[in-house]
Amino acid sequence: MGRLQAENQQIVIKEEKANTNPQQSSLNLWKKLRGGFLLVLGYLLSPLCWWNDLLFNLPIAYFFGYLCSLFSPKLLIPCTIIGYWLSNVIGILFMQFGSVDILQKDGQERNLKKDLLNGFVSSTVYTLVIMLLIQLKIIDTPILFANG
Repeated sequence: MGRLQAENQQIVIKEEKANTNPQQSSLNLWKKLRGGFLLVLGYLLSPLCWWNDLLFNLPIAYFFGYLCSLFSPKLLIPCTIIGYWLSNVIGILFMQFGSVDILQKDGQERNLKKDLLNGFVSSTVYTLVIMLLIQLKIIDTPILFANG
């Protein structure tokens, strides 16, 4: 009798697991699709994609600068530069969030504050390295920023 009850309990547990698996796998699929979308979108906005500036980042940056210039016309160029930097930072953050969605196991929790800080710090370090390389004349700036 005890053996029969134990077998019945095992069958019930297996049925409960079988009933929850399709829902979890569907959620897992949507999470991975969302992660893939964020990863691709982040790549297109990030500085890792060399051809994205003309199609994505510069129009976004110019629109940001234009919105700022509505308050003061002198803000167009500075806010365009800030908008360009922000679009790159957002791209890196999207890539980070997308890769976490794809690669992270379901049991682990995400710390949004830590993720944002990590993405912001890595983007800032990237920007500072590029500025240092320009100052040391290791890489050239475009003619747009030439002094003469």
